[in-house]
Order: sequence, then structure tokens, then C-alpha cells
Amino acid sequence: MRCPFCGSENTAVKDSRSAEDDTVVRRRRVCESCGARFTTFERVQLREIVVIKRDGKRSVFERDKLSRSISIAVRKRPVDRDRIDQMVSGIVRKLESGGEPEVQSSEVGELVMEALKRVDPVGYVRYASVYRDFKDPSDFAQFIEKTALEEEDFEDT
Repeated sequence: MRCPFCGSENTAVKDSRSAEDDTVVRRRRVCESCGARFTTFERVQLREIVVIKRDGKRSVFERDKLSRSISIAVRKRPVDRDRIDQMVSGIVRKLESGGEPEVQSSEVGELVMEALKRVDPVGYVRYASVYRDFKDPSDFAQFIEKTALEEEDFEDT
């Protein structure tokens, strides 16, 4: 592992432990050249997933981009970083286990909506406002009303 401070390849692992429900290995490292300390994370990647955007363009799926978009949706909400990481890991597992090397961006968006709906209703509405491209306040009202009706139907069963 190359030191991010001096670029040396002489680094040593000082501590390893699992993180994120044992899906990630966290390693604390020290550079033997400059003495700097840094942390790395290792996670299993079953396959590279390509996302097909609405305009037809293709791009490699980025876990960090997904994490950032969820973090923005729940900003200043009582959702901690670990919960966001769990949501992202769950979404990535579903995408990787789907068997397809390419997925539509809409499929990723729906998985995020599903996860946010269970975790934080405000974050769910915030994400929906961008994902569904709300144009004015009435779009928010319609979405919230529809969501409330779906919850009532769910509770009645």
C-alpha cells in the first residue's frame, strides 16, 4: 500500500479489524519512511457493475457516489454514518447478486428510495424530490399524500 503522504511503498499494518457488519476490513497503517499513519478499508467486490443512465450513457457504479447522495438526503437528520454505510452495503449486495453486469439508474434509484423509506421519512422525501425531479411545491404535496395513502393501505393489511 502506497503512503498517501510521501508516496513510499514501505507501509506496515499496525491493526486490522472488521467493520460494517463484517463486510469490510479496516486496517490501520504506518509509513516506515515518513512515520505517517493512515487507515485503509478493504471490501469484497463480486463484479464491476455498469449503470445505464437515463440518456443512455454508461458509467461504472461508484459506491462513494451512492453514499454521498444518501448522505445529502439525510443531512441534519438523526441518521448516523454507520446506518448510511449499512444502507449502501445492502444496495450494493442487491445489485451484485442480481446477476446482471449492467443496471438501469432507475433500479438504483428505486433501491435507494426503498432503503430511505424504512430509515428516515424526511430523507426519503428529499431524495424523491431530486430523483423524481419535482418542479414545484404541489409535486411534494402529491408525493407525500400518495406515500401516506400507501402506508395506510399497508397498515390495514
